[in-house]
Amino acid sequence: QVQLVESGGGLVQAGGSLRLSCAASGRYAIGWFRQAPGKEREFVATTSWSGDTPYYADSVKGRFTISRDNAKNTVYLQMNSLKPEDTALYYCAVRSYSSRLTESSDYVYWGQGTQVTVSS
Repeated sequence: QVQLVESGGGLVQAGGSLRLSCAASGRYAIGWFRQAPGKEREFVATTSWSGDTPYYADSVKGRFTISRDNAKNTVYLQMNSLKPEDTALYYCAVRSYSSRLTESSDYVYWGQGTQVTVSS
């Protein structure tokens, strides 16, 4: 069974930073998604098992950085220059290597999520 545990969420002022962690039970390709109340789940970023192919949504490119420490089976999402519109529940999830990078339906295992709230 695949297990994913997110951490690092919290309340931060606009312009601030947070670092999210996704601790996994193995080495997988991992993506980050977020969902605000009343909105569809949206893609944020993803990385391969090796961490050499990061891919970002246009809304976060240049502000967020995805990375991983394979020795710890942990994927990180460094979030800088945060905006109120970044407020959401953030999930990490496992995708297969043949899946579409940005489609939530192609991710097969999900964590419980960690809340990020950005105040103005």
